[in-house]
Amino acid sequence: MFSRRENNTQRIAALDERAEALGLKLGLGVAEARAMHPGLDIIEADEEADASLLEAIADWCDRYTPLVALDGADGLFLDVTGCAHLFGGEAALAADLLSRLTGQGFDARLGLASTPGMAWAAARCGLGMIAPGGEEEAMRSLPLAALRLDPMVRASLESVGLRRVGLVMDAPRAPLARRFGRLPLLRLDQALGRVDEPLSPRLPLPVLSAERQLAEPVSLTEDIERLIRLLAERLEHDLERREQGARALQLVLFRVDGLVQRIALDMSRPRRDPKLILRLFQERLKAIEAAIDPGCGFELVRLSVLAASRWIPFQTDFVQEGKAREDSLAVFADRVRARLGNQTLVRPVPVASHMPERAVELLPFDRAAAQKPIASLCPERPIRLFARPEPVEVTAAEVPEGPPVNFRWRRVLHHVVRAEGPERLAPEWWRAPDNASTRDYFRVEDREGRRYWLYRQGLYGNEAEMPRWFMHGLFA
Repeated sequence: MFSRRENNTQRIAALDERAEALGLKLGLGVAEARAMHPGLDIIEADEEADASLLEAIADWCDRYTPLVALDGADGLFLDVTGCAHLFGGEAALAADLLSRLTGQGFDARLGLASTPGMAWAAARCGLGMIAPGGEEEAMRSLPLAALRLDPMVRASLESVGLRRVGLVMDAPRAPLARRFGRLPLLRLDQALGRVDEPLSPRLPLPVLSAERQLAEPVSLTEDIERLIRLLAERLEHDLERREQGARALQLVLFRVDGLVQRIALDMSRPRRDPKLILRLFQERLKAIEAAIDPGCGFELVRLSVLAASRWIPFQTDFVQEGKAREDSLAVFADRVRARLGNQTLVRPVPVASHMPERAVELLPFDRAAAQKPIASLCPERPIRLFARPEPVEVTAAEVPEGPPVNFRWRRVLHHVVRAEGPERLAPEWWRAPDNASTRDYFRVEDREGRRYWLYRQGLYGNEAEMPRWFMHGLFA
């Protein structure tokens, strides 16, 4: 048995059949249970480990349907609509799922119905499969626990004699709602299919998928690469019909022992060429080769398109040579990112801001390629812009608005021989405080020919404090 702490009291959280035979129930205090049976073996539950195990089981259930949702701490919802025929029907799917879980050592209860609420009740009340249209008859004899009600609401209903779902179904709805709220009626309507109950899948649903069930498990990288090529060719035909290309792919490897490994691949442009997709996955597999543990082998391999966009074909010729070079650059970037990660290559993208430190944002290559260009009339900017401007000591300057005559930066004195400016930038009033000062930027050159980008914050004679100078960048 397992226990957990609730309101400063240790209570039973899970028990086996032998404990149930002794008359113990969920929620019973550990002290009371030990008083009844001093020899009980009770272990404190590890909720994090239980949650990780449930996530692993949910991963494994992805072989049956991509729509798997978590249900509390001990349950899963699987929407098998449109998937059952792949396993020989709903009964065959349910039997295969239950036998596999039992073979892995789990005590699983399964319910199959046309609504999530009815399936939940069928699983926990031992009804098994409920045929469409038989929900109302099946629910009538069930206890109130089948409606997934809060314990306080359930206790209130039972206190007035409504101990079965059928009694709630026959009771007048308006008085019931006024006294106990809308939840009992909502749960009832959801179970009977009168109100839709959408499920929230734990993972995003793929746009397209292709999978291969293997008669013999594979463990070699070469075998996995051959399967990737085969599945990519199948996806290519589906993408062609949709006039789309894949922007994000995911390779899912189902191990014989139930563990699942996922390998994601993002691309800067829509792709559907199987050879290119295979080459990118080869780079990715080389990068994470140490992290892939085939164990006893993979019995199911799936390739899914997580994101797709419109495919715009183009023909390479003299006119479109620039576009071809740009596409080659995107292929190179995808290969590097597949090997070293999505954050390896970044591109500067203009941002709608006139402040230099906010005018450009570094984005991953694929996101930067999708950004629309922003028209900019900004004057020349330094090739290297400091993330944080560095203080500069100006020993002499043309007052009130001229450039510095000489300045000291990083303990070195520089004599200015040429200067351009000022370029005045006012603070962004919607971000800066009311007393923020303007900046006057100067492009200056010292005697050694080095060029700097300085700015003066504030004006001489117009403010209580003396203006301060900062170094913000270096020109080539």
